[in-house]
Formats: sequence, C-alpha cells, structure tokens
Amino acid sequence: MFILLFRTIILFVAVIFSMRIMGKRQIGQLQPYELVVAIMVSELASLPMQDTRIPLLHGVIPIATLLIIQIIISILELKFDKARCIIDGKPSIVICKGKLVISELRNQVFTVNDLMEELRIKGYFSIEDIEYAILETNGQLSVIPKTSSEPVTKGDMNVSLKKKNLPLTVISEGKIIHENLRILKKDEQWLKAQLKNNHIKTEKDVFIAIMNSEDELYIQDYSEANNKSKEIEI
Repeated sequence: MFILLFRTIILFVAVIFSMRIMGKRQIGQLQPYELVVAIMVSELASLPMQDTRIPLLHGVIPIATLLIIQIIISILELKFDKARCIIDGKPSIVICKGKLVISELRNQVFTVNDLMEELRIKGYFSIEDIEYAILETNGQLSVIPKTSSEPVTKGDMNVSLKKKNLPLTVISEGKIIHENLRILKKDEQWLKAQLKNNHIKTEKDVFIAIMNSEDELYIQDYSEANNKSKEIEI
C-alpha cells in the first residue's frame, strides 16, 4: 500500500516537472509534437502506478527522455526558422478577402462545416465579412474581419474606410524575414532606414518588428523587452 503511494507521488512529481518545463500553454495551444509528448508522458506515468511489478525507473527514464527531446526540438525551433516550418508547419490562409481558399482547406483536411463552426464561435456568421482567416499551426483559427464588419461599424458612421492588410513579421529575434519583405514589396534597405529612424543601429538589436494591418511598422528592441519583463512582477 505504502509502496504504491510512494510510487504515485514520485511519478506525479515527475509529470508535473515535465509539464512545467514544457511551458504554460493550454492544451488547445500546444503544437502537434508537444501534444504527442504530453499524451505519451501521461501514458508512461500511468503504467508503473497501475502495475507495481514494473520498475519505477521504467517510467521515469522514458519521461525524462521525452522531456529532453522536447527541449531539443524547442531549441532548434528558436535557432532555425526552417526547423520550425518542418516540425510545426506554416499557418494556412483559409479565407482571403472574403473568399474560401479551397486548396488550403483540402490540404489541412478542414471542412467548410468546421470552418463555419469556428467562425460562429468567434461571432462571425458570413464568410463575406472576413478579410482573412488563418488556421494556425496549433489548430486555432485567427480571424481578421473586414473593416466595415468590425464591432464598431465605421461604415454606418460614414467614416472613410482603409482596407486592412495581413500583418507580417519582418524581424524576429534579430533575424530579417526576407520572404515577408518580398510579400510587402519592401527591401532590406527600406527596413534598415526604418530602424535608423527609430534610433536602432542594426536588426540584431530588434526582438520583434511587425508590419501591422494598418501598414504601420511596430518595432520592439531587446532592451524594451527585457525592461518590461523586469518591471512586471506577478
């Protein structure tokens, strides 16, 4: 009895430690490989708890191995964009300017009924009201409505409307994303001029830079990111 209790406590602590190391994402926000690791860890922990004939190390060692694999994959994703694309995939645009992108729906095995259900949950009932809908790598659906369909309807107020664009990251953790610059029809020289206007010497000093839906460049350097994290304590 006490042996079973002792084994359960040890495995519980091991699983909690593993989940803590993995991060604070909710189940619905996990990447596919993270969900697989979470499921396998729970299975590995349950076997030694149910059967005392199985050595405790036969549960702890595989859990530690999966944790190490998860950490290695996370580091690879932080260091290499290509690794992130291979492991997690890329977000898919399933609605573009009020039209379904049928090829992406088929590639993602995402039916129109699934899409409409997600839109209704987010408060949208017509595809025509959507400028962009993006199926993220974790399965979540991000929606950018048309300007005239936003909660505060500027169209009803006869306010001139500016068409929204798809937000794109142009610098991530000091690295320029040239593919997104090409989509925006900008070049590296333009980007460096923008950094200079914001008193930033090089892209390596930038934590994140995003061209938002209003065609405005949002920039946050490493010093701002570090200072914010120090100022806020919960």
